[in-house]
Amino acid sequence: MNPSTNTSSRTEALTSHPIVSHEQWLAKRRELLRKEKELTRLHDQLAAERRDLPWERIDKNYVFDAPGGKVRIADLFGGRSQLAIYHFMFGPDWQEGCPSCSYVSDHINAALPHLAARDVTVTMVSRAPLAKIEAFKKRMGWRFPWVSSHDTDFNTDFHVSFTQQQMAQGKVDYNYTLQEFPSDEAPGLSLFYKNPSGEIFHTYSTFGRGLESLLSTYMLLDLAPKGRDEDELPFSMAWVRYHDRYGTDQFADADKPYWPETAQAETTTSCGCASTETRS
Repeated sequence: MNPSTNTSSRTEALTSHPIVSHEQWLAKRRELLRKEKELTRLHDQLAAERRDLPWERIDKNYVFDAPGGKVRIADLFGGRSQLAIYHFMFGPDWQEGCPSCSYVSDHINAALPHLAARDVTVTMVSRAPLAKIEAFKKRMGWRFPWVSSHDTDFNTDFHVSFTQQQMAQGKVDYNYTLQEFPSDEAPGLSLFYKNPSGEIFHTYSTFGRGLESLLSTYMLLDLAPKGRDEDELPFSMAWVRYHDRYGTDQFADADKPYWPETAQAETTTSCGCASTETRS
């Protein structure tokens, strides 16, 4: 398929859009607003049901590598009672973190002081060695804590890293189902609570398109006339680059282990940081 043809057809669709009077536009906008309010109320209902989920106690004493030395999972709370861990795709042999996880992290980084004001600490966790993490974090200018789970079972326990044996079976346990996945690293977000007695509970985890709520860029694109404009891309986030690499297309990992092998073909497969679910 010729990319220029695709661009032309999208442009024609925009320029041939119905043009109406202000009164007609307002009537259609009010009709849509009713549906938007229904979605908002449903969102609030789901948020309440999410908070009502039962919790599971974390009895394993995970120990991570941090800039100041070894830290336990209890230390990651940073004096607060709530902890959000973003499972950042950064494999031990990779030269830099996943560009799509970096896209997510750009949004999270700006929210740190606001989340801290509401008793939430955010920490990134990856299997890459700490030295690689520190160098990449410095390059990207991020402020959030980021620790290495390289010598722990943390990533496998939370189904965001997969062994060679698991990958060889064709499907892995990700997003609460067995499915094909393009990388041995996967993204996710897990929430924890620590009570006054120091007990730690896992309260929620989300993966795939469940992470889209972290991306205000996507929320704005959904409002724009052209939307996300990803339909003709090899996979949904093929356009995303590190914020210091737009226009240069530079990647330190020539084999791009965070991208699907089919990235150069015409396919709708999503990259590791996007969901393999359809948009239906």
